[in-house]
Amino acid sequence: MATECALAETIESSLRAHGTPERASGAKRYLKSDLEFIGVATPIFRKLIVQALRTSPRLHRKSLLATVHALWARPVFELRAAAVELLMRHVRLLEERDIEVVETLLRESRTWALVDGLAPRVAGPLFERYPNVGDALDRWAGDDDFWIRRAALLALLVPLRRGGGDFERFARYADAMVDEKEFFIRKAIGWVLREVGKRRPGLVVDWLGPRVNRAAGLTVREAVRYLPPHAREALLGERRTGSGPSRRGDPGKAAGGARSLRSP
Repeated sequence: MATECALAETIESSLRAHGTPERASGAKRYLKSDLEFIGVATPIFRKLIVQALRTSPRLHRKSLLATVHALWARPVFELRAAAVELLMRHVRLLEERDIEVVETLLRESRTWALVDGLAPRVAGPLFERYPNVGDALDRWAGDDDFWIRRAALLALLVPLRRGGGDFERFARYADAMVDEKEFFIRKAIGWVLREVGKRRPGLVVDWLGPRVNRAAGLTVREAVRYLPPHAREALLGERRTGSGPSRRGDPGKAAGGARSLRSP
């Protein structure tokens, strides 16, 4: 435990030596967080984490988790961000059961600046290695906490971006959330669809077509960004004219129309 505490202390000392009150104040206002902020620029932050790891004993699973807990216990944004950074850099050390640790951190994050690292870069790789983690993601997708629902969506992002992944699961989650008014849910759905659209635009068109008048404008704008021009304009045209399915209608009734918009 002494080694883990030493690494946490090294990280904290290094960060505090490079923080500024002005940057801390600006970051706190921007993120609207109750956490303390040290005020370290992102490039310097990452450099300091790398330096601390180079001078510390090699981490194994237990020492990684102990260090993460030591950092997270301090209500300081940069220290919690450092815990996320360690998990992302050493995610290969984690086991299936560690999804419980990830969930705890997600529930305590309360900001996209932590959730958006933990979900795709920690929970996501765990799901890729351990399919049973999908049970946790299914539960997250119906959670009362919108940050946890966002995490369920973003946990699927990286493999989908690569052209693989579980789009069927994402579509199921997104279907249940498409009518939500929460900005961070609307943004997450659009973000994932945008990335899928770079390699597999047909999937995006098939999903979005029947829902183009139900989805938020933010979701649609993000989703169509990388679609072929004819498909993008057709979907936006349906939304402008209201010619797609109504917000209260059955999205399945318009499935044929969505397929007709698929890129050749």
